[in-house]
Amino acid sequence: MNTYLDTLPTYVDKIKAFRDIIITNIVLIGEKSAPTFKEKSRVKLFMERLAEFQVDECSVDSYQNPIGIIRGAAKNKPPIFVVAHLDTLVDRQDFFNYTVKRNSISGPGVADNSTGVGVLISLPWIIKELNLQFQSDIVLAGVIQSIGKGNLRGVRHLLKTWEGPIRGAVCVEGVELGRFNYYSEGMLRGEIECTASPTSNKTHRPNPNAILILNEILNKILELRLPQKPYSRIVIGKMNGGYHYGRDALEGNIGFEIHSNADDIVKEIINDIKDIVESIKRIYEVDLKLKILSNLNATRLEFNHPLVKTTNTIMNKLNLEPISASSESELSIFLSKSIPAVTLGVTNTNKDSIDTSIEIEPIFKGITQIIGVMQAIDNGVCDGKKLA
Repeated sequence: MNTYLDTLPTYVDKIKAFRDIIITNIVLIGEKSAPTFKEKSRVKLFMERLAEFQVDECSVDSYQNPIGIIRGAAKNKPPIFVVAHLDTLVDRQDFFNYTVKRNSISGPGVADNSTGVGVLISLPWIIKELNLQFQSDIVLAGVIQSIGKGNLRGVRHLLKTWEGPIRGAVCVEGVELGRFNYYSEGMLRGEIECTASPTSNKTHRPNPNAILILNEILNKILELRLPQKPYSRIVIGKMNGGYHYGRDALEGNIGFEIHSNADDIVKEIINDIKDIVESIKRIYEVDLKLKILSNLNATRLEFNHPLVKTTNTIMNKLNLEPISASSESELSIFLSKSIPAVTLGVTNTNKDSIDTSIEIEPIFKGITQIIGVMQAIDNGVCDGKKLA
């Protein structure tokens, strides 16, 4: 088992030889716009690149998730999944250009998650050129409708309809190198929308202001008592409203997330917020709507799980410092299905342009760690060990 660990550091320089292919794939994927629910053009390119690299099977499932399969040597071994979400937060459907410099790639959505997808479709070439052999089939899946209102629908459908067991999984994210997720908090993401019409109030408030009303809701939410154990918190992530400096805001919204290590606490908190919204709605006589966008159950691998311990060893072999935190991503869906999985970051963001630029040089080490975890799963670190 330790043979692949000893040889792993040698892969970094070998993978550097494939620099042009990796960069090309990141740029090609990145320049195909893919806002959530509109990933069609990126799905097509994903399939085309896998076909060019001659994977053994290439298709889309019934939900239009593109999938490539590299056949393993042992037919009796369950497959290993390597996945990356195709959609980005960039809400543009037109074509845009990426810029490649000596040690950086810049462009909309490059960090989340064009780099992850570009690396994923480069794996067939890299595996072939490194002469790597796996016992399990390797399933390379680009999943659609993951982020925001997508609510991880792509990966949910993929795992729901996949026939047979899955040996383990690696979820690939563009950044940051050192990212190592193996658990997910319970999470609920929601929005509160306020529409205030000057004629809607028939009593003592002739000029309702959506921003001020939402502020009342915020104050009430901040007054909620949250337990320290199990750890729980409410994150107010965004607030929008109004059109003009000199006019009362008639529309506005708040975006929030509830996090807790216990699912029942998440339910209690959202019920409290529902009561707050209903109370403020009656007081101000405005249209208030609470929308639930997505939710996840709390799930985890324990720190002593062989996959967690081995991934730590792999990262140490590559002189990477693991940074662990909760991940509300594809990882949580694998773990909820009792499939051992981890999420890894590929590279670092460029410090001058955090959201739209990534560094090239760390990518080779990022890919090496992914291959190392794939080999670890193929060597049996997930076999016979049930999730807690």
